[in-house]
Amino acid sequence: MKILITGGCGYKGSVLIPDLLQEGHEIINIDSQWFGNYLDTHPNLTNIKENITNTNSIPIEGVETVIHLANIANDPAVELNPNLSWEVNVLAGQQLADRAVRAGVKKFIFASSGSVYGVKDEAKVTEDLPLVPISTYNKTKMIAERIFLSYSDHMKVYCIRPATVCGISPRMRLDVSVNMLTYQAIKNKKITVFGGNQTRPNIHIKDIVNVYKHFIKNDLDSGCYNAGFENFSIINIAELIAKHIDTKIEITESNDPRSYRQDSTKLVNTGFKPLYNVEKAVTEIIKAYNHGKLIESDMCYTVKWMKQLDLE
Repeated sequence: MKILITGGCGYKGSVLIPDLLQEGHEIINIDSQWFGNYLDTHPNLTNIKENITNTNSIPIEGVETVIHLANIANDPAVELNPNLSWEVNVLAGQQLADRAVRAGVKKFIFASSGSVYGVKDEAKVTEDLPLVPISTYNKTKMIAERIFLSYSDHMKVYCIRPATVCGISPRMRLDVSVNMLTYQAIKNKKITVFGGNQTRPNIHIKDIVNVYKHFIKNDLDSGCYNAGFENFSIINIAELIAKHIDTKIEITESNDPRSYRQDSTKLVNTGFKPLYNVEKAVTEIIKAYNHGKLIESDMCYTVKWMKQLDLE
């Protein structure tokens, strides 16, 4: 299958693309490569350094499936330049979806975010609950979902709402909760927890990769699908890490009220089964560090690196 991936040099794409190539797919990857390129050359991989806002430069003829990963990721990064984030996360996506329909693309898989729900008191946050996005980032994801779903009469559209992703990637991120706290424990022998009682859903990076592959392989109904399997409080994550690393846990106040429990029954009912978990991510990060395969750099921190690139 010929698959177009946007943002494939990122945290998730750098794990997803090698998997798809191994399965025999032909991949076109479009990425600005702000955070580098960790993909090996491959006869079935066309790797194009291009900003997705230049939509007309994206080759889409003959593509059967689009996996749209490219975005300005996370709340602080979006706040650096909200206008840029609306252009990348919403406008460029709309133009890409429009071109996809005109080119006869059969499936459009969008990497949305579980954070679109905002603060929820419900014990189980399911896809039919109202969205109450708090931040600009959450709002761009919500609006993008609505735009993409408006094309579902012409192609299958899947808006995947991942929990916070964790685990090792060639394009490593150390600014997401499990990865960040594990690295704090490794480096400083101390974990700083802000608040601690906020509950957040999590998903291992290999599981989210398998989610995208699940929607490539199966003919499922268009719509939104949660993808998160372990609802842990931040303090629970810190305590789990402390089982594997001798570390202190320091709790400080937090002004972040977000707390929600994601329910992914809808996804599971399509036949998907998670194979990994948060503890596996923690042990993999420790192992990678011990073997000299986890090298910290400013590129591991989205906001810090975007500031250096003058993308404010």
